[in-house]
Amino acid sequence: MSTLSRRIVGLFVVVLATLGLPLIASSQPGQGEAVVAWHVTLAPSWFDPSTAPPQITAFGMLYAIHDAFLRPLPGQKIGNSLAEAWTESPDGRVYEFRLRRGLKFHNGDPVTAEDVKFSFDRYRGAGARAFQERVQKLEVVDFLTVRFQLTEPWPDFLTFYGTSATAAGIVVPKKYLMQVGDDGFKKHPIGAGPYKFVSHTPGVEVVLEANPAYWRHAPYVKRLTMKSVPEGTTRVAMLKNGEIDIAVALEAEDAESARKDPRLQLVATRHASIAWIEFADQWDPKSPWHDRRLRLAVNYALDRKAINESACLGYCPPTGVIVPRVMDFALAAEPLPYDPHMAKRLLAEAGYANGLDAGDFVPIPPFVQLSESAVNSLNAVGIRLRMRSIERAAFNTAWREKKLRGLFMAVSGNSGNAASRVAEFIYSRGSYAYGGYPDIDELFHQQARERDPRKREALLHRIQQLTIDRMMFAPIMDLRALMGVGPRVADHAINSVPMVLFPSWEDMRLKSP
Repeated sequence: MSTLSRRIVGLFVVVLATLGLPLIASSQPGQGEAVVAWHVTLAPSWFDPSTAPPQITAFGMLYAIHDAFLRPLPGQKIGNSLAEAWTESPDGRVYEFRLRRGLKFHNGDPVTAEDVKFSFDRYRGAGARAFQERVQKLEVVDFLTVRFQLTEPWPDFLTFYGTSATAAGIVVPKKYLMQVGDDGFKKHPIGAGPYKFVSHTPGVEVVLEANPAYWRHAPYVKRLTMKSVPEGTTRVAMLKNGEIDIAVALEAEDAESARKDPRLQLVATRHASIAWIEFADQWDPKSPWHDRRLRLAVNYALDRKAINESACLGYCPPTGVIVPRVMDFALAAEPLPYDPHMAKRLLAEAGYANGLDAGDFVPIPPFVQLSESAVNSLNAVGIRLRMRSIERAAFNTAWREKKLRGLFMAVSGNSGNAASRVAEFIYSRGSYAYGGYPDIDELFHQQARERDPRKREALLHRIQQLTIDRMMFAPIMDLRALMGVGPRVADHAINSVPMVLFPSWEDMRLKSP
């Protein structure tokens, strides 16, 4: 590092120290195999962090194979992972990160500052636009150090870079990726995470093996098999007969079946997930959904308490806003009361006294019971919808490319805070926003520059209140994914990492044979 650089760094305020953990774990990997049945088809795109969507599901795979400079860790919303330490300049415009020494990718290549810069530069996933607008440059200082120069103070830089709000902080091997290309990387990903990729059988399973050199500690389970089992009933049956150890995201009768079995545990996650109905065409003057009265009718028509009981066994509290209540700067907003008579009255006032044929309703897989319950509420007041299911990867692509029309069920579970949710779904230039409003955009830009937490909170609360006033969405509930856990598991490690859906994979333990 140059003398000038050292002087600059001397001005920085060190705001987070190292975790005090050993640099490279010396313990041996654990024994046995844990089998996890996922609620979706495992997509090869989830092997590559560069295109991560604003949903938590992909991180169940990403945080197994890969690691990030900063990321949620047990007991920490943002923890030092590959980064040994970081500093922030007094003016909030410069961040410098230093890698731990001796880190290796799974193929033995060292993890370097060049890999960090390469990974950030190629990132195109959730939050990419925010980085493009606010990061002036990223420079390699030396073999282990990088420096971010921001265009202006951005209080949420660490939230976007160091949580599952985005995958921009995940580090991939530059040398290997340039050799095999993007497609080759998705066929055989190499990372620096707790588990190494072994194989992928499309539509069936992904097999991973413990990385004994993982910096925190060697994983306690030697082998992880991730199975694609979209049908909840099948996941529960496999859990009961011992074929799997964890069944992800159970609903309704399947969750109840697991809860009643004394050999099993049903664990409600505390991750930052929310379910809502999106009005994709509300900005189109030719669409019925341009009329606020119809959007208001949908909100009155939803029997959120009944939906929670039927789909989530009462674990998922109804909400009036699309920012989860566990997030910083979330507005405490109760939903409109269930009032089917008011819904019908609003339909009549809008010119639909005999109801409205609203076309297809596409649910985000695999939340079938949630979506069916919502559709039943709407059909009951005359908003006639037909369920049309598509596969999860196709849904994500259609959502990102704005090809889903009319009404559809949206769910997002990334961590972060209210601003990271606004950035993707409410801000008019958000990757998954179908439209927006100039005044909301201006408030979003104001809060992004505001370093006073109280003032930021007021701005973000105002944004959320405007989404309610304008009926931009029909929020349903904070989603608590219900996880079935089998008898072989000694410590499932679910909820050990704040606001993350999946277990801390390296901390999961099986009982001794």
